[in-house]
Amino acid sequence: MLCWGNASFGQLGLGGIDEEIVLEPRKSDFFINKKVQDVGCGLRHTVFVLDDGTVYTCGCNDLGQLGHEKSRKKPEQVVALDAQNIVAVSCGEAHTLALNDKGQVYAWGLDTDGQLGLPGTEEYIKVPRNIKSLTDIQIVQIACGYYHSLALSKGSEVFSWGQNKHGQLGLGFELKSQSAPQLIKSLLGIPFMQVAAGGAHSFVLTLSGAIFGWGRNKFGQLGLNDENDRFVPNLLKSLRSQKIVYICCGEDHTAALTKEGGVFTFGAGGYGQLGHNSTSHEINPRKVFELMGSIVTQIACGRQHTSAFVPSSGRIYSFGLGGNGQLGTGSTSNRKSPFTVKGNWFPYSGKCSSNSNDEEYFCVKKIFSGGDQSFSHYSCPQNIGPPDDFRCLDPSKQIWTINESLIQRWLSYSSGRFPLEIANEIDGTFSSAACLNGSFLAVSNDDHYRTGSKFSGVDMNTARLLFHKLIQPDHPLISQQVAASLEKNLIPKLTSSLPDVEALRFYLILPECPLMSDSNNFTTIAIPFGTALVNLEKAPLRVLENWWSVLEPPLFLKIVQLFKEVVVHLLKLYKIGIPPSERRVFNSFLHTALKVLEILHRVNERTGQIIQYDKFYIHEVQELIDIRNDYINWVQQQAYGMDINHGLTELTEIPVTICTYPFVFDAQAKTTLLQTDAVLQMQMAIDQAHRQNVSSLFLPVIESVNPCLILVVRRENIVGDAMEVLRKTKNIDYKKPLKVIFVGEDAVDAGGVRKEFFLLIMRELLDPKYGMFRYYEDSRLIWFSDKTFEDSDLFHLIGVICGLAIYNFTIVDLHFPLALYKKLLKKKPTLDDLKELMPDVGRSMQQLLDYPEDDIEDTFCLNFTITVENFGTTEVKELIPNGAVTVVNKQNRMEFVDSYVDYIFNKSVASLFDAFHEGFHKVCGGKVLQLFHPNELQAMVIGNTNYDWKELEKNTEYKGEYWADHPTIKIFWEVFHELPLEKKKQFLLFLTGSDRIPILGMKSLKLVIQSTGGGETYLPVSHTCFNLLDLPKYTEKEILRSKLIQAIDHNEGFSLI
Repeated sequence: MLCWGNASFGQLGLGGIDEEIVLEPRKSDFFINKKVQDVGCGLRHTVFVLDDGTVYTCGCNDLGQLGHEKSRKKPEQVVALDAQNIVAVSCGEAHTLALNDKGQVYAWGLDTDGQLGLPGTEEYIKVPRNIKSLTDIQIVQIACGYYHSLALSKGSEVFSWGQNKHGQLGLGFELKSQSAPQLIKSLLGIPFMQVAAGGAHSFVLTLSGAIFGWGRNKFGQLGLNDENDRFVPNLLKSLRSQKIVYICCGEDHTAALTKEGGVFTFGAGGYGQLGHNSTSHEINPRKVFELMGSIVTQIACGRQHTSAFVPSSGRIYSFGLGGNGQLGTGSTSNRKSPFTVKGNWFPYSGKCSSNSNDEEYFCVKKIFSGGDQSFSHYSCPQNIGPPDDFRCLDPSKQIWTINESLIQRWLSYSSGRFPLEIANEIDGTFSSAACLNGSFLAVSNDDHYRTGSKFSGVDMNTARLLFHKLIQPDHPLISQQVAASLEKNLIPKLTSSLPDVEALRFYLILPECPLMSDSNNFTTIAIPFGTALVNLEKAPLRVLENWWSVLEPPLFLKIVQLFKEVVVHLLKLYKIGIPPSERRVFNSFLHTALKVLEILHRVNERTGQIIQYDKFYIHEVQELIDIRNDYINWVQQQAYGMDINHGLTELTEIPVTICTYPFVFDAQAKTTLLQTDAVLQMQMAIDQAHRQNVSSLFLPVIESVNPCLILVVRRENIVGDAMEVLRKTKNIDYKKPLKVIFVGEDAVDAGGVRKEFFLLIMRELLDPKYGMFRYYEDSRLIWFSDKTFEDSDLFHLIGVICGLAIYNFTIVDLHFPLALYKKLLKKKPTLDDLKELMPDVGRSMQQLLDYPEDDIEDTFCLNFTITVENFGTTEVKELIPNGAVTVVNKQNRMEFVDSYVDYIFNKSVASLFDAFHEGFHKVCGGKVLQLFHPNELQAMVIGNTNYDWKELEKNTEYKGEYWADHPTIKIFWEVFHELPLEKKKQFLLFLTGSDRIPILGMKSLKLVIQSTGGGETYLPVSHTCFNLLDLPKYTEKEILRSKLIQAIDHNEGFSLI
């Protein structure tokens, strides 16, 4: 051990020497063949801990700070600690703390401000005593200020006690000195790696390099850009991105070490202790310029001096106050910048030396400073070992974090009950949000040091792997302990306000734990976790949303899937029946799960869909709840103004309506909602008509009205007749049920006549020969024609007819691209829509965008124009102002493509589409329609082609003499399944009025086949109103085939059978 500095009280432990000041490093004979583990320096005393756990002290003992009554000039053992294996010490001005290997703390010395954390009123304690209030808490680090003390627990809890004159306890303004350790609650949840204390200021350092400071700040020693004391922890923002890994404090200054080996200092600089070649104070952290060319691995602060060790040269540098020789430079001069401590320093090379003269050289192992004294533990070159690196974590001094080695240790106890020590480790780790927040850090490229509002610093794949390695069926005791700790100790303590982003990682990590996905834990872990998440304040929730937004899709989907499963689990319980006494709790649970999904859905939409929107669909909803009833309840809630956007505490009395969270509905459920909404509106229209008719009986001035919207049309003039009626129809009448009558035909419209009406009129209206729509040969699709002679009024009526079809639950065959449905839902068409409508043009545009070279102008020869045909001639239209002279190049090609798409789908047909849009929404616009995605709306309007012919057979019902195994029915299905696809589609058209199936699927297409009395010479007859087929009792397969094909080839017209 080398010692230098103030020796006036024997604090260097050099024995009875004459000097009161040692100006340069001097060997201490006492420590020959002894290995020093730690050194603590008070103002006038020093404490040494050897690697065998024994404690020695020397120096001033006026206030009992030595813990013994022996000599003061040389180190003497503290016998009262003989039974303890001490691993660390820290000293205040005149008090000492010692930490044993079991995590227990002992204290002695001055206690005027409660700095010992012991009960009683004694001014000082001469013999070490255990701080019993910390007995049940495993402490891993201790730190002493002049008159206060800090401790860090294995669970990342920070405790403080002693003087609070300047706020150095971090407990707030209102608290005076504390004689018992107090938990600093404002720091809960943050994973810490170090605590440090100065004269009257305190610091904690997180695993990802964030620094929180509080206490005295007269000289800017907190680095907060001012000189105001702080009574609660404050984040030192300016150093957050600097990868700080170690921090130490002097009386009124602070030094911080970076992962790259740089040093920042701030605070009092009157003696040069900041190393900036000046005596100015610094209220902001400033890098020590003269150490920038070296990699520093150790730093230490004395009262008003600073030391730094550079392993590449083996040298110690010091700066600051030198009046007591504490700089080791051979003089008492102050140094304003780093100066080499005198000594024959030998750098560590990893090789043993055999040179006999090497005894004169010193290889630094570890440096210590405090008060006005400094120490260096060294080894001789022939016994060389690597020096300590303060940038590397000592696992024994760190909080619990989940890692590969810890899990392997837990899993090694595979049989029977594991030891109490292991149980305590598991419980401690999973009872602490901070420990989980410090686990699974993204260590690659030191990424976790970038933790902030946009980046979590978590390696989610590591989290998933380690959680799955830990939670296994083969180790049920571990799973039980983890679940119990989460349920009883961790989740109930979560708060809505968090001190830092590092305290938020838990919300990102825990869904990866397999226990969360176990339905047995839904009500005890997953839902309480969701409640804490939903109740987060806006600021932390916004950060969590940012983190979610950059997750890989499988990881994001995992969270969505978890809470979807929770919802399904709860709805299954609901279907079985919830006792009245439990409905309040059930409501709370269900609202929680749906609220979490709502937040996730908001994130997904805001970021352009991390996962497809349909991943939020809960397909079981229709089976588990009555959607129609749910919709009616929701409408009533809206009518009565029940606000479903308040916190969960206000929601528990309101009946749960899934319609509040429509993003969970799939297309079939939305269709049911739309149909329910239409039925409600129809009923309201009918009721209003009945009321008006009743009133007209008593008040002749009131006209009677028909409760239905009646269309009487002639087949030969279907368009003209329909338009004539619809032009005269009031908006309110569109909401009535539609009934169609074909002149000269006897059929009563129970649905089938209406189906055929829409089929025939849409075929006429959309026929390109009328010039209202343009047919695109390549895609076989149509789009609005910008060359039509028809006025917008006709397009308005076409929109009304399309709306009436949806409103009256009728599939219509519209050959429009998906862009139509996008525009109806106010979404922008894209290049993909152009590819669908005009495949060749779309491919060309894609080639333009993908072209890798810079010579686009010469290769494509394009400008911002489009050439259109105009009755046999071509016409050039500019896509932007001066488009004819604006050449398409690499920089503006995306703008060109966007402009082209915009022209085709928007500008060129704006007035026509606007009229169509207005007519459509006049009939079936509303909130429910806006729930649909474009492809879902398209499938609902025109049906889909997801044919499942076996499902059709399975769902068919039989009447009369027929049943599923009747000989005629058997040969009917044999014939049907042998028909080509086109004939099968014709059969659907013949029987149902459409060759497409409803969005609700084949199972919703109920066919009925009944026997007829006629012989085999009769044809099958369809009743499209009821999807009913009259099938004669054919006995021959070929006759049935011939008659069936003959019937479906002639399918138009209605008559009574």
